Amino acid sequence: MIADSRPQVLHTYQNHILDSTRWKRYRPREDDIVISTSIKSGTTWMQSIVVNLVFQGKDVPSPGVVSPWIGIRLRPLDEMIAMLEAQQHRRVIKSHLALDGLPFYDQVKYIVVARDTRDVFMSLYNHYSNYTEEAQAFKNADLEGEAFPECPDDIRVFWSDWITRGWFEWESEGYPYWGNLHHTKTWWEYRHLPNIMFVHYNDLLADLPGEIVRVAEYLDIPVGEEVLTRIVEAVSFDSMKKNADFIAPHEAQIFKGGGQTFIHKGTNGRWREVLTKEDLELYIAAMKRVVSPECAEFLEHGRSRL
Repeated sequence: MIADSRPQVLHTYQNHILDSTRWKRYRPREDDIVISTSIKSGTTWMQSIVVNLVFQGKDVPSPGVVSPWIGIRLRPLDEMIAMLEAQQHRRVIKSHLALDGLPFYDQVKYIVVARDTRDVFMSLYNHYSNYTEEAQAFKNADLEGEAFPECPDDIRVFWSDWITRGWFEWESEGYPYWGNLHHTKTWWEYRHLPNIMFVHYNDLLADLPGEIVRVAEYLDIPVGEEVLTRIVEAVSFDSMKKNADFIAPHEAQIFKGGGQTFIHKGTNGRWREVLTKEDLELYIAAMKRVVSPECAEFLEHGRSRL
């Protein structure tokens, strides 16, 4: 924990997907909400929860439309900023940036969603291995620097690269995306700040109503019993899977199977059937290398270890 300093932008994240410089166009409002995850940690789930809270579970727009990902280089920035500026409701914004690459504002409330690294990996392999040919080509269009590689056919080859290599020189895992553990570490060091809240995927699975109430209290959004019931139903996995193409409409062009592939299983522990003892040794080494023991405990177990 870094008690006597404020978060600062230390790195510029630019690759086939990310461009952190796009955040220079962002103008914060007093009640903005930014949701940040590394990747495949419950981003869309939390976007859906927060957008439902903002709209009190009624006439809720698509989270994938009203809650934009500013840092993705593949979508027109002017359109995105214009849409945000036009919004009259409380704004909800998505990010996959580590805190050392994201401008930090005292008036913005940040929600960081974390997940066991091994579960992130399993979900990410489904994500990576199901890009359409068009999406793969699009990621490499007008790109300076190293191209985004094709997904290995062997899941364990991907694991070996992902857990031992970084795309950026200041990271040592996350290839060919960005650091999963590094992302969590940068936010974890500032978790004492009053406008940073950690949520864990395990806790969402174990007590969805309770976590929704906790998020609502943090955001100062009243939520009565009727509204809570409505939101819990809307953001249950079954409901989100059923409504995947509405919740994440852009994914139809990106993934084979569209939104049904993007919102996949919503479960944990599948890594136990895939990762070997040697694979798990790489995981243990990465955890020791990147995050503190306390952070490692939280990533594996959830809020009970905070």
